[in-house]
Amino acid sequence: MQDAQQPNDLSAPSPLERRTLLRGAAVGAALAGSGLAFGARAQDAAAAPKLHTLADLPYAVDALEPVIGKRIMELHHGKHHAAYVKGLNTALEKYPMLAAQDVETVLRNLERVPEDVRTAVRNHGGGHANHTMFWQIMAPKAGGAPTGELADALTSTFGDFARFQEAFNKAGAGQFGSGWVWLTLAQGGKLAVESTANQDTPLSLGREVIMGNDVWEHAYYLTYENRRADYLTAWWKVVNWPAVTARYAAAKARMKG
Repeated sequence: MQDAQQPNDLSAPSPLERRTLLRGAAVGAALAGSGLAFGARAQDAAAAPKLHTLADLPYAVDALEPVIGKRIMELHHGKHHAAYVKGLNTALEKYPMLAAQDVETVLRNLERVPEDVRTAVRNHGGGHANHTMFWQIMAPKAGGAPTGELADALTSTFGDFARFQEAFNKAGAGQFGSGWVWLTLAQGGKLAVESTANQDTPLSLGREVIMGNDVWEHAYYLTYENRRADYLTAWWKVVNWPAVTARYAAAKARMKG
């Protein structure tokens, strides 16, 4: 006859552990149904969440001067962006299966994020994704104009590159309060200029982000004060067109897939 299980048998889960596992399984099932689990096992929902991290700038902190000053970059990247990363990790502490996904995937499926953290993910996740893109599409000794397929697409949509710049600057200057101005790609391959408030991203609206400029005051105020239009005009001198063109090609490929 087998021995009766002893109360201190560590192989048997405690009532608290059983409740934790059941809660994790329920979260995993919900996320699996939402399309955000991507094959992860339900029991993995009780595991420690993956942490999003703040990547280093791809250039020196003063490399974009005089367009974007060193002190702005120190505050913008080291303080503001870092705060969004911290806020996103805090929001996803109890949803490790969500935390395991890249932030753009989560934002593309924002309506499926649990309601109790959806606003925090929208704000902090958007801030993280938007700024990650922002640092990558700028470079020292950059600017000029795009070439190749992106240049052709801009000309087809806006008439020429100068008209695209004019539309982009107008949308950025006209964004009331904090926000972003974007070049986006919609289903069907249509390019558009649009703006969003706060840290909202067109990814959550089903569009691809080709490029974007941050028009929060923290992005420019130390240098340009209240002259947002001057900042928007100067910013073209640091746009990394090879990086933007690569984003355009990748966005088109995703839509075809």
